[in-house]
This record gives sequence, structure tokens and C-alpha cells, in this order.
Amino acid sequence: MELNTLSEFKSSKGLREKLADIGFAKTFDEGETILNENAYIKAIPIVTKGSIKVMRTDEDGREILLYYIKPGESCIMSFLGGIHQDTSKVKAIAEEDTEILFIPIDKVGLLIKDYPEWLDFIFRLYHKRFEELLEIVNAVAFKKMDERLLNLLQKKSELTGNQTLSVTHEQLANELGTARVVVSRLLKHMEDEGLVQLGRNKVLLL
Repeated sequence: MELNTLSEFKSSKGLREKLADIGFAKTFDEGETILNENAYIKAIPIVTKGSIKVMRTDEDGREILLYYIKPGESCIMSFLGGIHQDTSKVKAIAEEDTEILFIPIDKVGLLIKDYPEWLDFIFRLYHKRFEELLEIVNAVAFKKMDERLLNLLQKKSELTGNQTLSVTHEQLANELGTARVVVSRLLKHMEDEGLVQLGRNKVLLL
């Protein structure tokens, strides 16, 4: 896993070498759970290849997508939970085949002390996630479900670089926090309007 290919760490050879030295790499298949809610956080993930979707589940078992973690990024929720020795408030799932470099939580304090660029990385990440969560609040409060669905499809397309998405109506419903029948009805309406083309467990953005 080459950290020097990630723009976030290109400017600091020392930090790259330190991360590679103290971290351990793992791979996850598409759909595999990386972190469950209420689990203790023992390491901070840095995605080096692929992507992760971070979900939140309510008391009734309904889920909603919070944000994606792309190559060169980490999970700020894991960072905050880990340094406070708290359990995870979110669930992380591999959106595609994914490679991750895990940084043990007991080494994070050393990184903050010795590498100011690591702290800058965390602050920039926190700012980005805060903006993304504000977008979620805005979408849930003010946007119609069809607009949210189209935005989600576009995000997935940008993430994978592919206009053909391998996804079920059930998965889309879970990520939007709604019912499958609602998503199926909206997708059929979008197909009638020429926005998408539907297939078996596939959606093509037109």
C-alpha cells in the first residue's frame, strides 16, 4: 500500500514512513463490515484503495448514509471515539473492494506530538465531514426524496467512476433511510423521465 501515491501525504516523507512503520494493512471485500456500532475502536483507518460508506442506525433499526471515505481519507468519528476510549456511534461498510492502513489508537498521540502535518490532516478532515453532515441534515429537512435519490446515485457514480451502478433498491433505501417500495417507485418514475435505465440489481445513469 503506497502512501506516497496519496496527495494528502505526498508533502511529508517522514509522516508517510512513520504511518507505514506503525500501521498494519488489511483488505475488505465489497459489502464487508469494517466496524460495527457500539464496538470499541482500537485503530484509526486510512483508506488507501477503494471506499467506505459510513452509516448510522436509529432505535428502530433504520439506517441512513452519513458520508463516504475515499482514498487518502480517514474516519473522523473513529478518531474522536478512539482517543476518548469510547465505542463507535457509526457502522462502516466497504462500498467496493477496499484496502485500509490501520493506525493503532495508542500511537495517535505520538503522531499529534511529532507531526504537525498529521494534526492538520485531522482538522481538514473534520471540516470536510462537518460540511457533509450539514448537507445530510439539509437534505433530510428540505429536499424531496426523489432529489435525494438522484444525488445519491450521482455520488456513487463519481465515487466508482462508473455510470452503471451495481446496487439493489433495498441498499438504496437503507442508505436514504426510507422504504424499498418508495425507492422502487421513484426509480421507475426516473426511468420514465429518461434519467436512469433499470436492470437486475443495476442502475444506469443516463
